Amino acid sequence: MDSAKRVISGTWGEVWIDGELVAECTACQGKYTYNKETVPMCGQMVNDKKVVSVDATGSITLNKVYSRMQEKSDMILQGHDVRSTIITNLADPDAYGAERVAFYNVSWDDQTLADWAQGKLGTTTHPFTFTRHKFLDKIDPA
Repeated sequence: MDSAKRVISGTWGEVWIDGELVAECTACQGKYTYNKETVPMCGQMVNDKKVVSVDATGSITLNKVYSRMQEKSDMILQGHDVRSTIITNLADPDAYGAERVAFYNVSWDDQTLADWAQGKLGTTTHPFTFTRHKFLDKIDPA
């Protein structure tokens, strides 16, 4: 890294859900959690671990502007297994480039119906699971 200005800032983040820009998004996270089993090893006191499965989870946080996610919740309550695609883009103009990641087969985990407090700006967080991802663009300092 040649300068602190190369550290990418979330200020430049964007999110699309099913091809629609979500301008009120303030945060996005997608991650894998590795589930491991203990493997005892002969001749040593320390047990090792082996990855046996992976959980793919994430969340988006939105400024409360309107009831964006309510339609998905209504469909789920009618018995539909609603799936989405999320694409996130982080393109800080001082960074070495942009990073775009797509999350596929997104399944929404819950729907906040009301969550507010007097004197505070409204936000909602929407957790999800997904089954695969793809880096559409990667940051390359070369």
